[in-house]
Amino acid sequence: MAKNITPRSEDYSQWYLDVVKEATLADHSPVRGCMVIRPTGFALWENMRDALDTMFKDTGHQNAYFPLFIPKSFLSKEAQHVEGFAKECAVITHSRLKSVEGGVAVDPDSKLEEELIVRPTSETIIWDAYRNWIQSYRDLPILINQWANVVRWEMRTRLFLRTMEFLWQEGHTAHATMEEAVAETRQMLDVYRVFAEEYMAMPVVTGVKTASERFAGAVDTYCIEAMMQDGKALQAGTSHFLGQNFAKAFDVTFQDSDGEHKYVWATSWGVSTRLIGGLIMTHSDDQGLVLPPKLAPVQVVIVPIYRNDEQRSAVLEYAQPLLKELKSRGIRVDLDNRDNYKPGFKFAEHEAKGIPVRIGIGPRDVENGHVEVARRDTLTKEILLRDETVSQVVSLLETIQQDLLKAARKRVIQQTRTVDSYEEFQKEIERGGFLYAHWDGTAETEAKIKEDTKATIRCIPLEQNPGDEKYNVSGQCMVSGKPSQRMVLFARSY
Repeated sequence: MAKNITPRSEDYSQWYLDVVKEATLADHSPVRGCMVIRPTGFALWENMRDALDTMFKDTGHQNAYFPLFIPKSFLSKEAQHVEGFAKECAVITHSRLKSVEGGVAVDPDSKLEEELIVRPTSETIIWDAYRNWIQSYRDLPILINQWANVVRWEMRTRLFLRTMEFLWQEGHTAHATMEEAVAETRQMLDVYRVFAEEYMAMPVVTGVKTASERFAGAVDTYCIEAMMQDGKALQAGTSHFLGQNFAKAFDVTFQDSDGEHKYVWATSWGVSTRLIGGLIMTHSDDQGLVLPPKLAPVQVVIVPIYRNDEQRSAVLEYAQPLLKELKSRGIRVDLDNRDNYKPGFKFAEHEAKGIPVRIGIGPRDVENGHVEVARRDTLTKEILLRDETVSQVVSLLETIQQDLLKAARKRVIQQTRTVDSYEEFQKEIERGGFLYAHWDGTAETEAKIKEDTKATIRCIPLEQNPGDEKYNVSGQCMVSGKPSQRMVLFARSY
């Protein structure tokens, strides 16, 4: 256990903040509710961004950029949308400051004719642009993604998981038919699932949100739900079928091949820096951050160990070819040859930052032609022959990636149960984890469960989830006793 990290068993929330701090991922900013993403945290986000960006482009999407500022009147055009975001919007009313004695003040003469909203999400301004881009069926589909920042005025915040300003991507697509738009929505949900499981080593359940939980302005919201180590759920990504709501609000029509004018069908989908919070809480331990190799900014760190200049020269000479060989294999590797820190300090620092593999090289290793290799996930070590080190490390990184996913899946399975009665549900929800239970489909029952237990319906699971067939059975609602077509997924959540 690292001395600066609170054990998970004592205070999970403080443990999370300690891990963020010790891994130098982010700091609180002078603006309450915002964060400073430090180089280590931003490098992690860049790796996530690059992997997702490739996946988006492989499915035919292009990147674009739209303004940070949205005219207030745009939000009022789609009733559900404005109702959903009205309380989270930051509003700009003036355009400049003026000097006054002792500082500055808002210049009353600079009041805007129409207030501007700092982007909480971009559907409105993007669909205003699409009205000009789309005239004919030949202009469709439009498959656009944007990497940007957004602002949502949150009162209770936590680094990465919920901040007033955060980084994200938001996809916005336009289609000629409902079938194409629904297929796009499901396709991007699966992109998120693959990314979560194959890159983040974070197993997820895919499903559809209930009406009360869906995105404001959407017809259907699909999601991926992950389980954190404390048994709480994290909504890790969403994909929305928007129907024709925004097309009608912004009068976006196209002329089909028969000459008939029709409204366009829409989707939007997004993930954010909240994924970093999910990564931390899925894999990390009381020593600090644990990262899956595919996303780790540094996958391997080489730490030379020496007591004098002669040993230093010999060890570094031994380490340099290894450094080059690892780089030639595409490994993100760093040589920590800082003279002003002892090896023990370096080891602790690299463990706290979650570097998957550490290679220690001392004078005896040079003499004997081997190295010491340590795994961050299991905190185990082994001695490898120098000539076999590169191939073994490449294989080890793949093993760690798979082992992290296996461990996370095992934890989800162990903390997933089915319940039949409401009395049992209220007892079991205190243990945390995922609970599958029957629900009658009414908002009233859903609200009662949330009020009584602080648990929400995370999703109505899709058939594609492994092992989900056992939940796809009819029964009776645990609260009302009314008929239920299938079990849904409940949990307390972040």
